[in-house]
Amino acid sequence: MPSPQSNHGPQRARTAPSNGRGRPSGRSRPGRGGVRAPLLDPVKLDGLDDGAPAALTPGATVEGLRFGQVSGPVLDLTGARLDGVAFESLTADRLELRGAVLNEAVVEHVDVPVVGAVASRWRDVTLSGRLGSVEAYEAELRSVHFVGCKLSFVNLRGADLLDVAFTDCVIEELDLSGSQLRRVQLSGTRVGRLEIDRARLEDVDLRRTDIETVSGLEHLRGATFGPHHLAQLAPLMARALGLRIED
Repeated sequence: MPSPQSNHGPQRARTAPSNGRGRPSGRSRPGRGGVRAPLLDPVKLDGLDDGAPAALTPGATVEGLRFGQVSGPVLDLTGARLDGVAFESLTADRLELRGAVLNEAVVEHVDVPVVGAVASRWRDVTLSGRLGSVEAYEAELRSVHFVGCKLSFVNLRGADLLDVAFTDCVIEELDLSGSQLRRVQLSGTRVGRLEIDRARLEDVDLRRTDIETVSGLEHLRGATFGPHHLAQLAPLMARALGLRIED
């Protein structure tokens, strides 16, 4: 049930019980094949006030606001905190989120070719739209859902991902080198190149993912693939092992 409305801000309603940290209470249940699915509690933000783009500045604390159409050459939110915020449309040449904190946020209809989100923290965030180059190395993602996104290059090196899903997305290059992934799912998603060197994986579901090439095959322990991936992975594994396949 939604928590009682506070005198300090708008009410935030959820569709499922939460443990107070943006995730449903209880443990994740194993999905088909024994892979635990991400814990994703859809965020519904009710009673938000209308926000003015002038409030979106570096280091700002923005809470309980809904923004209609935000556009401009550069949106700089370096070190900002966005708590209980909704964006209905966001267009910019560059979005800077270095060191920012996003907590209970819904960001829709994004069109940003360059995103800088180094060492940012995301918790209970849903995002959809078109993103170009995303530099989010050493970021922390908790209960984050990317839906219908088109991304060119995503740098999540050294990042910490827990309960993260990419649904119906297209990613040209995804770099997860040195990152930690737990309960991560890519569903209905196509990845051109996946770099997974030195990553640590646990309950990573790639069964409904189309991956063209993989770097770091030896670090895929903890990932689950579908039978159709065998034909894709076989030549990559042979190459990594130095095997020659001839008639």
